[in-house]
Amino acid sequence: MLVEKMPKILKCLSGTVAGFACLLLVACDSKDEGAAAPDAAPETPEVTAESPQETDTKPLDVPEVPAEPTLVLAELGFSDLPGWSDDQLGQILPAIQRSCQRFLALPAGRDVGTGAIVMKAGDWHGVCGVLDASGYKARDPEIRTLFETELVPFQASDRGETKGLFTGYFEADLSASGIPDEDYRYPIYRRPDDHVIADLGVFNPDLKGKTVIGRVEDGRFIPYPERSTLETGHLDGKGLELFWARDPIDVFLLQVQGSGRVTLPDGRVVRIGFDGHNGQPYRSIGRALIDRGELELHQASWDGIRGWMQENPDQASSLLYENPRYVFFRILKGDGPIGAEGVALTPGRSIAVDRKFIPMGVPVWLDTVWPRDPEKPLQRLLMAQDTGGAIKGPVRGDFFWGFGAEALKYAGSMKSRGDYYLLLPKAAAERVNRDF
Repeated sequence: MLVEKMPKILKCLSGTVAGFACLLLVACDSKDEGAAAPDAAPETPEVTAESPQETDTKPLDVPEVPAEPTLVLAELGFSDLPGWSDDQLGQILPAIQRSCQRFLALPAGRDVGTGAIVMKAGDWHGVCGVLDASGYKARDPEIRTLFETELVPFQASDRGETKGLFTGYFEADLSASGIPDEDYRYPIYRRPDDHVIADLGVFNPDLKGKTVIGRVEDGRFIPYPERSTLETGHLDGKGLELFWARDPIDVFLLQVQGSGRVTLPDGRVVRIGFDGHNGQPYRSIGRALIDRGELELHQASWDGIRGWMQENPDQASSLLYENPRYVFFRILKGDGPIGAEGVALTPGRSIAVDRKFIPMGVPVWLDTVWPRDPEKPLQRLLMAQDTGGAIKGPVRGDFFWGFGAEALKYAGSMKSRGDYYLLLPKAAAERVNRDF
C-alpha cells in the first residue's frame, strides 16, 4: 500500500489485472472479468550484456511506465456532496435492503472489504438492522438522518484525479424459442461441462483472487476456445442450447449486457443471466469499426453498429469474431437480473464498479450528467452491486438503467465524465483514518 500523510486521505494502492456497458469504445459483460482494457503500458527495454549501452553521461532513454491506478479517499461532509439534499432517498431502499440482507446473514467478523478498504460485515449490522426492523418505506427525512448519522462520505480519486468515466447498461430483450426452426436458428448456450475455472490462489497464496479459465484436453489444461471456434461447430451436439434466437446480433448484445429477458413464441417471458465466459479478452466491435474507417466516432452507437451489420451481412460474422470473448447463460428464478454481489439489481439505483477498489454493497453517491442532456445533472445515491469487464479503475462506473427500449436509449448513449463518493460505515471509516 502506498500511503502519504495527507489530512484525512488514504492512498490505497491496488494492482491492476482486468456487464454491461456502452458499446461505443468500451463494453462489459455482467459479472465479467475483462473487456475493453486500456492500452498496454510501453515496454521497458531489457538491458543485457549484449545490449548496446551508453558509457558516457548520456542517460539511457527508457520509456516511463505509467503508475498503477491508486484509490485515494478523502473524507468529506454530507454537505459537500453535490445535490445530496435533492435526492429522493426513499428510492434507494429496495437496493440497499438487498445488500443489507447479505451483510446481516454474515458473521460480524467476515471480511467484506476489498483492496485497502478494510471492512467487516458487522460494520453494516447497525444501519442494516435499523433498515430491516424499522419498516421504512419512502420516508425521506428519516432515511436521510439515518445515513448522515451512521455513514461517512469519502470522495474517491485515482491519485487525486477525481474525474472518471460513467457508462450505462441494461437488461437485454430478445425473441427466442426452446425449439429450433427456420426462424429461430441462433443458439444461446449454457455453460459447458468442460468449462474449468482454476483458482490460482489454491496453488500460490500470492495469487489469491486470480483465476484462469480453460478446459482439460489429453491431461493438459488449455485455454477455452475463442468465439469464432465456439460459433462454428465446437458446441454442436452437446445439448447445451437453452434457447434459439431469431437474430445473431441480439445474441451478441445479450452477451455484452450479461443478462436479459427471453420472450417465447407463446408469450411467456424467461429471465436468463450470466453464468461464465470463455476466459478470452473482450474487444469492442465498435472500436474495430472505427479503426477500420467504417464508422466515425459519433456513429459507433449500438444503432450504428447494428445498421452497419445489416448493410454488410457478409461481414457480420467476421466482425463479431473480432471479440473473442463468449458468454454463457443460465435460467434465473425470481427477481433479477442478478449482479456480482449476488443480489437482484435495481433500475436506476445499482451501479457496476471495479471490485478491486470498491467493495460490493457500498453506497455510492454519483455526480455526473444525464446521457443525451449534458446540461442536466445526474446526482443520486446508488449501490455498488455489480462488476463489468470494462469497468476498471478507482473512479469508473456502469449505471444500470433497467429493462426495455427506454433503458436501452439511455444505456446506449451514456458516456459521461463525473465523480463519485463512497459512504462507509463509521467503523470502516475509522480504519481508514487510523492509518495516519
